Amino acid sequence: MCYSNFNDIIHLIINMDADVITIENSRSDEKLLSVFREGVKYGAGIGLGVYDIHSPRIPSTEEIADRINKMLAVLETDIHWVNLDCGLKKRKYTEVNPALSNMVGAVPERYSWNGGEIGFDTYFSMARGNSSVPAMEMTKWFDTNYHFIVPELGPNVNFSYASHKAVNEFKEAKALGIETILPIYKEVVTELKEAGAIWIQFDEPTLVLDLDSHHLQAFTHAYSELESTVSGLKVLIETYFVDVPAEAYKTLTSLKGVAGFGFDLVRGTKTLDLVNAGFPSGKYLFAGVVDGRNIWANDLVFSLNTLKSLEDKLGKGNIVVSTSCSLLHTAVDLTNETKLDKEIKSWLAFAAQKVQEVNALAKALSGERDEAFFFSNAAAHSSRKFSPRVTNENVQKAAASLKGSDHRQATNVSARLDSQQRKLGLPVLPTTTIGSFPQTMDLRRVRRFLKMTMPRASRRKSTKSSSSRRSLILMFWYMESQREMTWSSILGSNYRVLPSLSMGVQSYGSRCVKPPIIYGDVKMTSLGFPGSETCYQIALAIKDEVEDLERAGITVIQIDEAALREGLPLRKSEQASYLEWAVHSFRITNCSVEDTTQIHTHMCYSNFNDIIHSIINMDADVITIENSRSDEKLLSVFREGVKYGAGIGPGVYNIHSPRIPSTEEIADRINKMLAVLETNILWVNPDCDLKTRKYTEVKPTLSNMVAAAKLLRTQLARAK
Repeated sequence: MCYSNFNDIIHLIINMDADVITIENSRSDEKLLSVFREGVKYGAGIGLGVYDIHSPRIPSTEEIADRINKMLAVLETDIHWVNLDCGLKKRKYTEVNPALSNMVGAVPERYSWNGGEIGFDTYFSMARGNSSVPAMEMTKWFDTNYHFIVPELGPNVNFSYASHKAVNEFKEAKALGIETILPIYKEVVTELKEAGAIWIQFDEPTLVLDLDSHHLQAFTHAYSELESTVSGLKVLIETYFVDVPAEAYKTLTSLKGVAGFGFDLVRGTKTLDLVNAGFPSGKYLFAGVVDGRNIWANDLVFSLNTLKSLEDKLGKGNIVVSTSCSLLHTAVDLTNETKLDKEIKSWLAFAAQKVQEVNALAKALSGERDEAFFFSNAAAHSSRKFSPRVTNENVQKAAASLKGSDHRQATNVSARLDSQQRKLGLPVLPTTTIGSFPQTMDLRRVRRFLKMTMPRASRRKSTKSSSSRRSLILMFWYMESQREMTWSSILGSNYRVLPSLSMGVQSYGSRCVKPPIIYGDVKMTSLGFPGSETCYQIALAIKDEVEDLERAGITVIQIDEAALREGLPLRKSEQASYLEWAVHSFRITNCSVEDTTQIHTHMCYSNFNDIIHSIINMDADVITIENSRSDEKLLSVFREGVKYGAGIGPGVYNIHSPRIPSTEEIADRINKMLAVLETNILWVNPDCDLKTRKYTEVKPTLSNMVAAAKLLRTQLARAK
């Protein structure tokens, strides 16, 4: 039962005679508990909501535990359940949808939306697809791991004010304490102004890219059109992730009707030079000096000196202390990590701690410096700088010695594939999966039990395949979903890497990843993307692992390189250097294997067309790569004449949708691939791993995929 006054009907609720009742409690300030304090006895199971699902705030572990303790004071332990106030459908699944599509009604025609406020059914269809139409394309947000749905914009889109989310959430917060698109923005701004908004923030991260004059003129024109609408409001324009080019900086800071400009001064140190060289008088600078993308504690003294220098230049009161970007790219709260090593924990700062750092810097800039907080911060930085746990001379020497070779295998990929085929005897169009199978509750339960009761060596030996997988007759499948440890936790337990966090970092919607934290030289064993030196060290560790697997008789080894494209620098001038050492790092991992050992790699959900030559240069034997969700854009590079001689498996179905494609649909996708790729190099596989899906979806889809491959093998044999 949810959101009503239940106290006056508590006896009727008892008389319903249900075994367990879950009921709203937290949003009503726990009024329901009062009836139990007054002596009402309840013998059935009862779950009083521990957090308000209609609020975007995330309650801490301690806050929820405090609510539970209040309940235990008036309820028996053996009848008490722990649950939310109500269902989650009103919470942030819409975060996976592009704000642009939400607000301006950019809903593709295939979703049969008839106008008005966009409903959840339409949102879910756009994000996940349904039984009749596929989902919209998903890719990474700039050079982060955050995924977003790519809007489909074109001349046939009829824009309308289709989502009042921004205004509604502003009103909620207040109560708690392109030509055709521009009119919609004006409506939103006008309504926000009427609702009492004072500041409005526009994010413009594209300004950090290498834009031509045409794009900059369009940007200027758009804000000129909005100028009269935003009159009376304070407008902040935020950029982030890297330096703002000089021309874009000039265009941005020349805008009228804008009160403040926000810059990433952590990764955008050149922007700091532009600000010092000239910043518009009387405007606010939102100085992003606290890194929103990593997990290390800020150097408060260094940041404060930067802020004071800016204040001397721009005048007192014109500096607003800020993070470099949104904090959704880091973990939530360090206090939740109760198992971390005490010394290393002192080196870290997650989102909640970064807010404290911003607050401490702002107070210090105004003359109210918290000496104890600054002293603790300085001690942590000194500890990290001089800790023997951070450096390993042997690893550093091994990484330094790599520079004399490009670590390319001696035999070319075509000859290696011939050797592998003689050993493996694969059919035409071999089928494979990418990684994890569905994470079932039973599997997690068994994994926890094995972890508690069996030594690690025994657990690894006990892993077996299930009959349901064997029945699919896949050529290759992966054990990741049945391993009791992920690669992240293996790193954490053997190398200078902290294990996975208890609370993850948002990837898309409610989906989180739990990356390890690299805190020192990687012995054979950063949240975000490590630099070249660290990557060389990781490559050496993986190389040792690959050699061990080969000695153990493993003939097909997959080494994922999912972050190659998303780690690509946003500025073109920096991309060649990055791709050189990143691709070199991959080659190091497998340079010593025999020709008959087949090396697979996988990449997912990004735009690969512009780095296809670097992908070829990785020299992997087989690459499986996302394709179906991006509407097969990858195939266009092969239509344009790019030759690919290694094995390649462009994904044939979107694993982020519950939709089950038919055998005919998958066969049609494979035929499109065969039109641009040689039969002897094409593999058949999903876009990515399957852990987000259910077995009821995975089994029929993989069955259809295998059936499609068999169908085309028969057709190809007849054609000969």
